[in-house]
Order: sequence, then structure tokens, then C-alpha cells
Amino acid sequence: MMNVVSRKFRQKAALIPMLLVSLIVAGCSTSLPEVPADQRFPSQDYTYLIGPGDTMEIFIWGNEELSTSVIVRPDGKMSTRLVEDLEASGKTPTQLARDIEVAYADYVKQPVVSVIVNGFVGVPDQQVRVVGEAADPRSIPYKKHMTLLDLMIDVGGMTEFAAGNESVLIRTENNSLNSYSLRLDDLLKDGDISANMNLMPGDIVIITESWF
Repeated sequence: MMNVVSRKFRQKAALIPMLLVSLIVAGCSTSLPEVPADQRFPSQDYTYLIGPGDTMEIFIWGNEELSTSVIVRPDGKMSTRLVEDLEASGKTPTQLARDIEVAYADYVKQPVVSVIVNGFVGVPDQQVRVVGEAADPRSIPYKKHMTLLDLMIDVGGMTEFAAGNESVLIRTENNSLNSYSLRLDDLLKDGDISANMNLMPGDIVIITESWF
């Protein structure tokens, strides 16, 4: 699962420079459509997947001495007190708990395991990224029902050099990258809530720089 997720992310990342160039040549978002009205607040079926950097509590019921806290390594694997190099990235907490039970069955009679994630990073494919003229451009773990306004609050808004209404959303739809215009000036400076919308896992927001 992790190899599939990583490959998809690398393919998406490789296209970003080409998209940026094409956006600049085309006059940024002025030639791009907005996200269609019927897609701005869609219903969402979203399940969190564990990613590198996540912190987890692993409880082994009836064997408290084996319970521990772990961090998923950059290679997507984790180690516990009995098992090393167990694949974690790309799995739900429930899936990982079942895998740990199988691995522990050689040492513990009928192990019952719970996995609780308490430090969220997530897989790259589910992160939302903000680049360009954000006050604090970065990647943020996606949250269900997360909106564009939520994202802008998380990154501290825009810099004074931002051309908010020329900003761009890059979204993966049906295995292809599509670009849409965003009206961040209208949303943040004028309070126009019609410029708000739901985000999706993997969205990339590019806040362009004003030329004037």
C-alpha cells in the first residue's frame, strides 16, 4: 500500500513545476474556471491513513508491560518491544492493530491490540499543501469537512505581496490534475463566504505573488 501511495505522490509532485509554468504563461488564474458550485461542498467519504511521523499509543490488553508509544519512521515502518520493522504507513489504525495482533500471536496468547493515533501527519496523498505567498506555507494533515477558510487560518493568511484572487487550486480528479481559480482576496479581505469551499485530501493551493 505504501509503495502505491508514494508512487502516486511522486507522480503528482513531478507535474507541479510544469503546472506552475503553464499558470504563469496563461496569466495565472484569470483563464481558469472556479470549482463548480455543485462541487464546492460535496459529501465526503474519508478514512484517515497512518503516515510517517505519526505518533501512536499501542495498547496490548492484559499485557500492560508490552503497551508502548511509537513514532512511524520516515520509511513508513515502526518497531515495538516484540516486533521490528512492521509496516504502518498507508494503513488505518484498525488495520494496523490487526496486523500487530498477528505479529504478537507468536509471543502472546490471543493478543487484543488497540492503536490510538495522537500525533497526526498522515500519508502525503492525504495532506493539503499551501505554497507561495502564504504567511506560513506548509503541508497540513487533511481533516474531514476542512474548508479553504480553515486552511488559510492554519497558515496565518497571506503575505502583503499576495495576489489572492489570482490563486490556484490543484486537485486530483479521476487520476488527473485539474486547476481551478480561487478568490482568496474576496474571502479573507471582503468576507465573501461564497468564495469558501470544502477541500479534499491531496489538494494544493498556490498563492501567487502580485506583479504590482
